[in-house]
Amino acid sequence: MLYFAYGSNLHHFQMKRRCKDSIFIKKIKLRNFKLTFRSKYRAADIEPKKNSIVPGGLFEISKSDERKLDIYEDYPVLYEKYYFYYYGKKVMTYTMVNKTQFRYPTERYINVVKRGYKDCKLEYNFLKKALTNK
Repeated sequence: MLYFAYGSNLHHFQMKRRCKDSIFIKKIKLRNFKLTFRSKYRAADIEPKKNSIVPGGLFEISKSDERKLDIYEDYPVLYEKYYFYYYGKKVMTYTMVNKTQFRYPTERYINVVKRGYKDCKLEYNFLKKALTNK
């Protein structure tokens, strides 16, 4: 199964620890969505926004990895699954169920996401913009 990571799961070491079968394929962009941070956890989320882009990592994951991610992401309470197609292939990601106000993430969390951006060779300007909540 294909999985799109856009937050802390971009961090390759953390993702491998969480999902031992996961394989990073490449970086991709999810169009017409924007990155934000919300909930009491101040975690990453995506929401629809015309002409906006969320960069992320495309991973191949096993069924067992998906079950582990479901637990980590507190599915279906905190996050629900969202599916989209990338060059005809179905891709799964998570999006928050309750769209609370923007909450600036903790330093520790943002450092994990920054490391993930580096691991996946993503452009920091997308992350910087999300952190300003524009």
